[in-house]
Amino acid sequence: MQKNSRFTNPLLPVPTDPLKISSSTDREDSSIKLSLIIPTFNEKRNIKAIVEKLTYLLNPTLSNRYELIIVDDNSPDRTWEIAQSILPDYPQLRVMRRQEERGLSTAVIRGWQVARGEVLGVIDADLQHPPETLLKLWTQIERGADLAVASRHVEKGGVSDWSIIRRFLSRGAQVLGLVILPGVVGRVSDPMSGYFLVRRNAILDKVMNPAGYKILIEVLGRGNIRWIGEVGYVFQERQEGESKVTRKQYIEYIQHLLRLRFARWSVAHFMRFGIVGFSGIFVDLALFYMLRTLLGLGLTRSTIFSSEIAIIHNFLWNDLWTFRAIAGTQQGWQKRFKRGLKFNFVCLAGLILNVLIVNGLFNFLGMNEYIAKLIAIAIVTPWNFWINLKLKWRVTEVD
Repeated sequence: MQKNSRFTNPLLPVPTDPLKISSSTDREDSSIKLSLIIPTFNEKRNIKAIVEKLTYLLNPTLSNRYELIIVDDNSPDRTWEIAQSILPDYPQLRVMRRQEERGLSTAVIRGWQVARGEVLGVIDADLQHPPETLLKLWTQIERGADLAVASRHVEKGGVSDWSIIRRFLSRGAQVLGLVILPGVVGRVSDPMSGYFLVRRNAILDKVMNPAGYKILIEVLGRGNIRWIGEVGYVFQERQEGESKVTRKQYIEYIQHLLRLRFARWSVAHFMRFGIVGFSGIFVDLALFYMLRTLLGLGLTRSTIFSSEIAIIHNFLWNDLWTFRAIAGTQQGWQKRFKRGLKFNFVCLAGLILNVLIVNGLFNFLGMNEYIAKLIAIAIVTPWNFWINLKLKWRVTEVD
């Protein structure tokens, strides 16, 4: 167990096993209802204030049935030491100092691994998450929610003094999430939120594999979440310290989305679908060139015709190869024709998006029309695969 010579209060040991949450019955005290993780890095100017506020709010509601767990990533400003020094004043407080690992998401999970509560949660230490909202989240849990999320995008929610660029990046990240992972990101209004509570049994024994700092997406993607409650909150500007939002975190967010996307797909099917889609790119671009350059058709008509032929090409190869096992249970040209119509209908949304992207990039951003076409194809392909996999590549149920 980690100790510091200046204090008699021990630090929590850092788990080294896989990032998986065990049952609360394995813990020494199963009477704890709520375990709230406060991940920190260089937060010595905020740590006393956040602990004091949370204690003041939670004592009347949960008395001694909650715990606050600070997980510090070995801060150069020795945040963990400040937190350790106030342990005698706050019996519900526990402190962990991580010296080998880094990252907000893994800090939260390591905190949950040593937590004793039936409900697990996370809140920022910088007071940008109003502590008062915690009681509203707890009310949602008491009403039966598996997950209670503090959202900036519902009634009474918002941001304080964000710039236009920051608002655009936040919304853009959410839209990107909806494109890559609609069945996960679309379940909540604010998937970028880092302020929420979740029942332990909803993520029990789920191996987590987060990237970056948005742990909520991991919980939604891997947990058994049925009922979600959302409450509005206004994201506050930081009072002390410096913001930790960087370009790297946006890149990690995209990596996280893709990691979850591939985890939820059949890799073999996706690889085949990707190969077929790659061949379809050449069909699409060759026809686009012929119609646009050789025959002189307009941009929109060339895009529609070339995309439709590529859709037919992709359907035939996917039916014969990618989803052969499923298609084999419904043989005959009539059923194949119906599957083709369904595939074409599914891809219609992708076709419309394809046209909009090509025209937007070419007419408004002045991008080369062939590059615009490639970008459109790259965006539309994951959508087409996901929805067809979701629909099981069938016309009717097999008798």
